[in-house]
Parts: sequence; C-alpha cells; structure tokens
Amino acid sequence: MKLLTFSVHGQPRPGVLDGDDIIDLAVAGLPAGGEGDLSAIVAGGDAMLERVRDAMKSAAAKRYPLEGARIMAPIFSPSKIVAVGLNYIDHCKEANLPVPTEPVLFAKFPNSITGPFDDLSWPETFSREVDYEVELGVVIGKRGVNISESQALDYVCGYTTVNDVSARDQQFANAKQWDRGKSFDTSCPYGPYIVTRDEISDPQTLQVRTILNGQEMQISNTRNMVFAVAKLISYISEGTTLMPGDLIPTGTPFGVGFSRKPPVYLKHGDECVCEVEKVGAIRNRVRLR
Repeated sequence: MKLLTFSVHGQPRPGVLDGDDIIDLAVAGLPAGGEGDLSAIVAGGDAMLERVRDAMKSAAAKRYPLEGARIMAPIFSPSKIVAVGLNYIDHCKEANLPVPTEPVLFAKFPNSITGPFDDLSWPETFSREVDYEVELGVVIGKRGVNISESQALDYVCGYTTVNDVSARDQQFANAKQWDRGKSFDTSCPYGPYIVTRDEISDPQTLQVRTILNGQEMQISNTRNMVFAVAKLISYISEGTTLMPGDLIPTGTPFGVGFSRKPPVYLKHGDECVCEVEKVGAIRNRVRLR
C-alpha cells in the first residue's frame, strides 16, 4: 500500500492511494495523528494496516482524485530523524573520506521536514552552498530497542524517498557542524508516500537517482550501500529506542554537488527531483529568501 498525508480544503488527512484516487482514512473511521497526518496509522502497527486494507475494499469509502490534492509530508513531527552518512563506497571516494567500519550517524531535527512537492527555502545569508542528496528513507513501524539484525525489517512500517538537503559551508565549517548544516527549515523533504514493507521484499535492490533541472546528477542502487537497512536499524537501536514514525534516511550515492568540478549548488528557481524505485519521486523548487 501507498500511505500518504493529503490536504483538501486546507485540512491535512491520512489517506491511502488506490489507483488514481485517495481514500480518506479519517472518514473511514481510522485515526488521524494530532496534526492530521499518518502518525496514528503508523503507530497502530500491522493491525492498523489491516484496517486500512479493509477500508480500501469498502464501497462507501470517501475518495478524492489524486490530481488536485495537496500531498504533504507523511508524518510531520517524528520523535527523531536518524540519518546515515557515507553509506555508499563511491560517495566516500568523491568526498575523499575512508569507507567507515561502522555506520556514521547524525540528526536532522523535525523542523527540517517539508512536503514532497513544497519549496525549499532558506536565507542566502545562511548558506550559498546548499546541496542535494537522494536517499531511501525507512519509516519505523513499532517500538524497539536492541533490535537484532535478523529481526530488524520486522520493525519497518515502510519506505519513502528523502532529499537530505545539506548546507555544505555549514557542515564543513571549522567546527564541523553536521546537524546545523542538515537541519535548517525545509532541508528534509520526503514522501510522497510510505510504501508498506510488504510491497518491497528486499530494500537492497532499489535504484535511486537525482535529476536537477532535467539533468541526471545521481544514479545508483541500494545494493551498493556499505551497511544494509537491517544493519542500520540494529545499530541505531543499540541503547536507543526507536519509535513508530521515526525516519531513517539511509545515505546518498556518488554525484552530489560539492564534489563536482566546478561544484553545483542549489540556486533560486532550480527544480530538484529525487526518486527511489518502487517508492516514488519528490519534486521541489528552490525559492531563496
């Protein structure tokens, strides 16, 4: 299933895609999150997903055409976003950094979340070196800590597409401010869906790519990750409780802007498309302020 948060008449609502229609899960009696998003659906676990499937079969389901609805970030305020750096060998090489022997983690704050088709916007005084990074995102479906690698995928609700937008001049400043460079407002567009884990039997077989102003900038496959999704979940959960709705962007491949000669940074008016096979594409324009 493709779960999504959408808005009609300005009111966010949880939904599920059925062909070219969105089924309104709130009207079907399923709970909306406190802000109208998918958080309550995801927190309900597999039992709630069965209720979603039942709603899709109902002849009385309230439907809206996908075209014309505003698609929003699936979950507005997860308890945490735990991102992974240097998780593709070719990206390590272009950054002139050694391939890590254990996952490199950093935080993106929830204020960084924005919708899959919303504008990316930041003050030019903050950064003039903002970069794109396509990533497979993992959305956690149930509470867990010290999760074994063999059971890790059972804790996944589904998968999504993330652009880990990064202000390189902040990230690589003398103090190495990774969190500051990756947590400014609108620096985590994601969506357009959470594709439930039953739709993707192996998350290590998915093509990922970035297209900037019509030009392909990144293309790779999740099979090229240094650390697979199951390993990442297990590692992150060592001593840290993962909660339903938590988002894990799993790293980006070769082709980011800062490593190019000359560098390519996002500028006002750019259109950046990030897509993950079987998961979906997000499309964001840059509007500097």
